Order: sequence, then structure tokens, then C-alpha cells
Amino acid sequence: MLPAVNADHQALGNGCHVAEYLANSQTARTPGAVLWRNTLSQVPTVFGRLAFLAALRNPTTGRYSHEALLRVLGPEETDRALCNSHHQVFAEWLQFSLAEQKSDLDDYLRTAGNSDASFDYHRLVPPTARDVERQLYVTDLETLLELLKYEHGDAFVFPEA
Repeated sequence: MLPAVNADHQALGNGCHVAEYLANSQTARTPGAVLWRNTLSQVPTVFGRLAFLAALRNPTTGRYSHEALLRVLGPEETDRALCNSHHQVFAEWLQFSLAEQKSDLDDYLRTAGNSDASFDYHRLVPPTARDVERQLYVTDLETLLELLKYEHGDAFVFPEA
């Protein structure tokens, strides 16, 4: 679910509007949508899905790509679907309480087999995020990372902003 925004004015990175994309009910029933839901469901945590989606975005071009989806949807629809999915997962993370975010982040770090935050959490923000969403995300993540640092002592290091 997207946060409460005027969806008519919330443009996706490729110019598609969120409301227009979500209004197309047939999109959810396409083979590409089914493939994507199955792919994303394999990632057990919301934070993990956020990291996965961010990794599918080319930092140079700003476009999203996923090999299997490209074969089914083509480059434009793949970019649009992944951009939308990235924003939805980001909104889901922001709707969590701090305790829920902490639990999800703990699960992510445990399932990733990694007890330190060797990721640049700033790059996980989708390009469609509003400034207030970006600020909330960064504030929450920095709070959570400080808690992890406290729990794990100096062995836990994360990148500075």
C-alpha cells in the first residue's frame, strides 16, 4: 500500500503515475506480475525486499532491470513494474513501527548471514520517495543501526552518511 499522497501527482521514475499504474487491474493478472510476485515472495523480509529491489536499479541510468521480467514484459514495462514495486515495499517499511523495523532488520541480517551492516542504506530509497519519506527512513535506520551497534558493541560498523 502506498503512503497517503496525491497519487495523481506522484510520478514514477519513468514518468508513469502511480495511480495510473495501480488502476490497471489487468496488470496484476499478467504472467509478468505473477512471475514477479513469486520472485519477490522468495525474499523473507521487507528490508531484504527493499535491498533486492534497490539492487535491480542501475545507478547510472536510473532504470530497473530483471532478466526474467525483461523476457516477459520488455524493458519499459519491467522498469515501470519494478519502480512501482520498490516504492510499495519502501512504503510498507515506513508503515512499520520502530520495533517492527528492528525485528525485520534483525531477521534480514540473520538470514543474510551477516551481522554487520556493510550496505549503504541510503541507496535503498526509491527515486519516487518524497523528501519527508526519505528523511523518516534515514532517521529510523540510523536509530536502528545505533541500537545494533549498542547490542553488538564496536564490532558492528555501518557506513556514515
